[in-house]
Amino acid sequence: MSQKKILLLGGSAQQVIAIKTAKELGYYTVLCDYLSDNPGQYVADKYYNASTTDVEAVYQIAKDEQVDGILAYASDPAALPAAIVAERLGLPTNPAKSVEVLGLKYPWRQFLQSHGFACPKVYSFHPETSLDEIKENAKDFSFPVVVKPTDSSGSKGVTMLENWDGLEQAIAWADTYSRNKVLLVEEYIQRGFPSVVGGDIFVWDGRVVLYGEMECLRDTQRSPLIPIGKKKPLCTSEKQTFNIHKELQRIVTALDIRFGELNIEIILDKNDNVHFLELGPRAGGNMIPIQLSDAYGIDLVKANVQAAMGEKPEFLEQPVKSLSGCYMHYVLHSYEAGTFKGIEIDENIATNVYRQVIYKKEGDPVEVFDGAGKALGIIFLHFDTVEQMEDFCKNYNNLIRIKLA
Repeated sequence: MSQKKILLLGGSAQQVIAIKTAKELGYYTVLCDYLSDNPGQYVADKYYNASTTDVEAVYQIAKDEQVDGILAYASDPAALPAAIVAERLGLPTNPAKSVEVLGLKYPWRQFLQSHGFACPKVYSFHPETSLDEIKENAKDFSFPVVVKPTDSSGSKGVTMLENWDGLEQAIAWADTYSRNKVLLVEEYIQRGFPSVVGGDIFVWDGRVVLYGEMECLRDTQRSPLIPIGKKKPLCTSEKQTFNIHKELQRIVTALDIRFGELNIEIILDKNDNVHFLELGPRAGGNMIPIQLSDAYGIDLVKANVQAAMGEKPEFLEQPVKSLSGCYMHYVLHSYEAGTFKGIEIDENIATNVYRQVIYKKEGDPVEVFDGAGKALGIIFLHFDTVEQMEDFCKNYNNLIRIKLA
C-alpha cells in the first residue's frame, strides 16, 4: 500500500509541529512556503518554494504530488487556497465559500446580520475614501469605534477611537496591513463579561465536539486590542456558557462547517448576547492547540492532521474532560526596540512554567510589540487555583522580564 501524502501550507516556527506530527502519523509530507528561510523545509519530506496564497501554484503542487489531504495549520491567508484546491481535487475540506466569508471581515459581518446573529454597526470603505464620507456613513455609530483592515488577523492594524480625532492615522495604520484595500469602521461592543472570549473549538461531522473557549489576556495599558495570552478555565456564568455554546453550534451549522479546528473571538454584551469578532477557519495562533491539548490531555495537532486526511480524530474515541488546575499561556513581548539578551523568570513562578518556546536567540533584533507578529515567544504556565493565575496576570510585567541590549 502506497504512503499517503499531505500538503502543508506554511512552514513557520509555529507550523513545524504539524509537519512533525504528520510524519509521526506515517504520512509523506509536502510543504509549500514562499519564505526561503522557513524552518519547516528542513523537517518536511519535500519542499516547494511557493506562496501559500497562490491558488494555482498550490493546485499544481497538490495535483503533481497526488496528495490525499491539505492542511493550512494556524494560517489565515492559506485557509482559503487550501479549501479551493481541496474542492477542485475532491479532497476533505469545508466549503470554500464559507472559508472565504470567514476570512473577510465585511462579508463576515453581512453573514452575521443576515443570519440573525448579534452584530455591531459596521461600514466598509477604501483607504482613499474621504474622511467626511466615512464620518457621514458612520454618523449613527456610538463611540468608541474600531478601525481595522478586513483581511488581517492577530489584531494587526487595529485602532480604537473615542472620537473622530485620529481617524486619518487609524486609516493609515489599517491600510498598512490590508492586502485587499477594504477597511472598516464598526462600533465597539460594551461588554457584559469583562474579557474577550478566545480559544478554539473542534468540529467533527458538523458538530462541535470540543469547546475550548478561554479568557483573553490583554495589556489594557499598552496594547488593549492585541492578545498576550489565554487563560483557562473561563469563569463565565452558566447562562453565559450556554449562550456561547449554543451560538457556536448555530454558526457552525449555518456555515456548513464539517470538520476541523476553528479559532474564536467572542464578546458578550451587557445582555449576554454573543458577538462574534472572529471565527477563523483554522487552528489558533500562539500555540492555542498546544495549550488546549495540555488542558484536556489530548493531541489537537494530531486531530488537525487526521481530519485534513479525512480520518476520524483519535481523541474522539473517549469522552473529553478538562484536567485539574488552570492552564494559560503568556506571549513574550517588548514595548522597547533593542537586541535580545534573554528572559528572566521570577523564582516565585518558576515552578508554574512548564514549557518555554522562544522565537529569538541572543543577538536577534527586537521590535516594538504592536501586533501578534512581533511576539518573542510563548511561555506555558499551570496553576492549582484561579486565584494564583490571577495573581500572575496582575503582575506579569514584574514576574517575566525581557532582557535587551
